[in-house]
Amino acid sequence: MRALPRLVLMMAALGAWATPAVTGSTVWVFLFDPDFGPVNKLLGLGDFSWTYGRYSAFALVLLEVVWCSFPFVMVTVYAGIQAIPSEVLEAASLDGASQWRIWRSVMAPMLRPILVVVTIQSIIWDFKVFTQIYVMTNGGGIAGQNLVLNVYAYQKAFASSQYSLGSAIGVVMLLILLAVTLVYLRLLRRQGEEL
Repeated sequence: MRALPRLVLMMAALGAWATPAVTGSTVWVFLFDPDFGPVNKLLGLGDFSWTYGRYSAFALVLLEVVWCSFPFVMVTVYAGIQAIPSEVLEAASLDGASQWRIWRSVMAPMLRPILVVVTIQSIIWDFKVFTQIYVMTNGGGIAGQNLVLNVYAYQKAFASSQYSLGSAIGVVMLLILLAVTLVYLRLLRRQGEEL
């Protein structure tokens, strides 16, 4: 009977991950709309516009990206926790370790390789966030206050027809992601050698 609530929660979380970025972003813009959004009404903020301010718009996009990314991290870490041998946890418990001590001294070190890989993979994915910023801030916000590199490259290359500047920004992004990917591959190789 315990498996049913776990399955329902897992399916609900995976629904957020499976939602297309444009659809999820549009729903979030509606939820935080100053006129019709239920969040402003619930919090009593009146006609506060979340997408108008620089920091509130970035915070809103951050929340939406975390909402979409969380299920992948959750499923991966959950699989790592399930892979920890129950004998190890039972031995720590029999030795008198508290739940906090079991987590800190047994589970966290065993999950460290998974957490490192998931963190670096999330950095790579989140570095490429385009749709959420573009949809939620109407192309980069007022006077470009919410531009990130890929939205800026898009604006320069396609909106302003400055293809050379857009492609230069793309090359810089490629080099940054290549550096992060090399760190990721090195950690994967080290993890393979430890196993």
